[in-house]
Amino acid sequence: MRLHRYTLFFALAAIVGCLANPGEQGSRAQDGGAKKDDVKPGETKKVEFGKQKNVILEIQGDKRRVLVKSEVCLREGLLEQLLTRKRTKEHEAILAADIDGRDLHLALTLAGAEPGKVVQFRPKLMAPTGTTVKITLEYEEKGKVIRVPAQHWIRNIKSKKDLNTDWVFAGSTLIPDPQNPKAPPFYTANHGDLITIVNFESSLLDVPFLNTKDNDDLAYEAHTERIPAMKTPVTLILEPVVEKKK
Repeated sequence: MRLHRYTLFFALAAIVGCLANPGEQGSRAQDGGAKKDDVKPGETKKVEFGKQKNVILEIQGDKRRVLVKSEVCLREGLLEQLLTRKRTKEHEAILAADIDGRDLHLALTLAGAEPGKVVQFRPKLMAPTGTTVKITLEYEEKGKVIRVPAQHWIRNIKSKKDLNTDWVFAGSTLIPDPQNPKAPPFYTANHGDLITIVNFESSLLDVPFLNTKDNDDLAYEAHTERIPAMKTPVTLILEPVVEKKK
């Protein structure tokens, strides 16, 4: 079950200042809206999402990007995610964020990204699709703000080369409650698969090529020497690559 049918409703709800995500009344935007007309030239409009306000949509003119506040949770070892949800898969991801995946999904949609499809295993193996999203990592070290491409912290185990691709907005999936059809469906990325390197059917953002758990040639690890200390606050800057309408 896809999230597409919910997207327009939630986007409109956010714009009028009464955002509500499926399945959780407490998760809502913390700003009055995201109308273009509300943003003056040169001004940056910010819309915060979720109880923790750790997902932020920034609007400046025609430019939109999404910020996610996280922290380093792993510096060494095999990777399956770049970003996971706190208290889920911190043993497989470099960064963890206290967020609801539905808030990130919505913010990306409002930034102009369109969800595609998660990896398909049947009837034919197909790679994830969706709007390309560039990811930059920002943190502070010795009083200096540092920004690096997210790929800078991820390297192939065999070649020792950095991950050489951006991510795509696959969009995850929704699973109905089999015991209560009237209950809100579960957004599967909330199991921890927010920004992944290995393909999962639950991935919110995934790599745009086939990389299953069985592909040893495409196994990745944390580039320890480049990653700051554990618990270091890191802001992910997500910029959808949106084609301008002609």
